[in-house]
Formats: sequence, C-alpha cells, structure tokens
Amino acid sequence: MGSRKKLPPPPSGRTNLASCIVATIFLIFIIIIILIIFFTLFKPKNPAIAVTAVQLPSFSITNTTVTFTISHYIAVNNPNRGVFTHYDSSLQLLYAGNQVGFMFVPSGKIEARRTQYMAATFSVKSFPLSSVYRQPEGMNGLRIGPSLEIETRMDMAGRVRVLHFFTHHVEATVLDAFLKLIFVCTCISSLL
Repeated sequence: MGSRKKLPPPPSGRTNLASCIVATIFLIFIIIIILIIFFTLFKPKNPAIAVTAVQLPSFSITNTTVTFTISHYIAVNNPNRGVFTHYDSSLQLLYAGNQVGFMFVPSGKIEARRTQYMAATFSVKSFPLSSVYRQPEGMNGLRIGPSLEIETRMDMAGRVRVLHFFTHHVEATVLDAFLKLIFVCTCISSLL
C-alpha cells in the first residue's frame, strides 16, 4: 500500500514555448492556404454583357429625319461563384455621339454562374440624319446618301457577395455598334 507511482516531472518552459511556436506556424500556414484559395477561386469578375439580337419593328424616314422603334435582346452572364446584385444600371442609344434613347435597367439579382436575358424596346423620336454624301470610286451614277449608325451602351454596376461575408463592387460597360444603315440613291448619269 505504501508504494506510490512517481509522476513525471512537469514540462519545462522551453517545450511549452516550442509547442506554441509550432502551433502558430501551422495556423499561419493554414490562413495563407485559405487566402490563396479564396483569391484564386472566388476572385470577383465583371459580368459579361452581349447583345444577342436586334429588331427594328418600325422604321420611317422622311427627307432627312428618321423615326424608329428598336428592340434589343441582351444576355448578361455572371461568371462569379456568388450572386451578382445589380443596381444603377442603364441602357443608352447613341447616334453620332449624341444620346437619342435612354432606359434604366431595373435592379435585380443574377445567380452564380448563370446568364440572365433582358429585353429593351425604345421608341425613338424623329431626329435629323447627317447629310454627308459620298461618291465611291468606280461607281458611276451611284451616290451613297446619309448613313445611320446606332450604338448601344449598357452600364451595369453592382456587387458580388462571396461566402456571405466578402462583398466586392463590380462594374461592366459594353459599347456595341450593332446597327448600320446606309441609304443609297441612284442618279441618272449621261452616257455621251
């Protein structure tokens, strides 16, 4: 009964310090690995915007003024691994650098790695065409009249929230010259 087991001596201060240093290095290593994975896999990207189709349901030209209705079909792709919430977005029609149509895009959400299709229709009031006439070389009696080149500009701003914790602000702009009409008029040339 009198025999007692001898307990090992308590660890010295040096082994406690070494254990803390090893644990700290391990935690720093794990944090670095997590940050590398986060910034490679979850790096925020701007949405991709593409005009997929354009229609001209009505078109009228009188002298040098034009009036028309134009419909756009636009695809917005969210390449991120988080939901893209867009706000402050707009769609503009430009002719010769001047705005002839404007529309706000309603706020909304695009799920991760999904594409959302949008449609926009503008009724453009009459405006004057440029009156530049060109005579191409080698085309006797054929004049190319005023041309109509309409550009679309879509600006999207929003944020991507990754892992419900990190929020990134993203923006995308697309300027697409998609519609070009050239009015051709023939003239009678004298063949003497």
